[in-house]
Amino acid sequence: RGRGVASGFWFNGSNQSSVYGKVNANGTVNLVEGSVDIGGSRASAAIMLAETLGITAEEVNPEIVDTDSIGMTGGTGGSSVTHKLGHAVFQLGHKLLENMSNQLATIWDVDAGSVKYENGSFSANGESASFKEAAALINKSGSPISEGLSVRPGGAGPAFATHIVDVEVDEETGKVTVLRYTAVQDCGRAIHPSYVEGQIQGGVVQGIGWALNEEYFYNDQGRLMNASLLDYRMPTALDLPMIDPVILEIPNPGHPYGVRGVGEVPIVPPAAALENAIYNAIGVRMYKLPMSPGNVVAAMQAQE
Repeated sequence: RGRGVASGFWFNGSNQSSVYGKVNANGTVNLVEGSVDIGGSRASAAIMLAETLGITAEEVNPEIVDTDSIGMTGGTGGSSVTHKLGHAVFQLGHKLLENMSNQLATIWDVDAGSVKYENGSFSANGESASFKEAAALINKSGSPISEGLSVRPGGAGPAFATHIVDVEVDEETGKVTVLRYTAVQDCGRAIHPSYVEGQIQGGVVQGIGWALNEEYFYNDQGRLMNASLLDYRMPTALDLPMIDPVILEIPNPGHPYGVRGVGEVPIVPPAAALENAIYNAIGVRMYKLPMSPGNVVAAMQAQE
């Protein structure tokens, strides 16, 4: 048996994101965005907008629409969605609050600059209204409360991860069994912690597959022999123990919510951590991926 440790780095990309928001008479908010949800972006968007508006996430109704119904939104990938969407949602929230403040100023007959929004309540010159009351008051006047915008935020959220793995190596067959896996990662601010944990676990499994199992096989004519999921060897829940994620929250100073990209970082360390664990177990260094049973046996024989 052996233990291996490795650290890795990745960063999120960023491109254009478009959002639209409408405050309903009952105080709920419709949030429309254009990023395909493959990792919980709708829930994260609702949480971020709710924080900006001072309401609960349950009062935000997130919706993803097609490209004809929203402004240009870049592709979903590169750990970019929560990063770029967070910038857009932050600005949208402040535009909605500004819209409501201006309309309340007209209703209350006060200067627009005198309306303040603090702790979930608008106030000015003795007048006050909660977010929900203000929404009802403004909608009753016949004026819509809606805003839309597109942003292309710059910068990136660099993130680091350190993984610790315990393995058992069968020196006769070369089979490597993962006994325990812990992934520690700087996630910036974890907007939806359970989703973040899931992304870390998924990334680790991808990295383990890359390290131990996944490989293309071609015959002498150059034909791919394992083109189907039946033959391509990816790890499953039957092959691995529970992946234990540990979230470190070190906010990204370049993001209004402290967000860093999460999904790709955990793919980086597994190969190095597993190689170190194999070396710790049998004293043989591996220089070829995947570290499959055949390659492990070949490495042991080469060292003899």
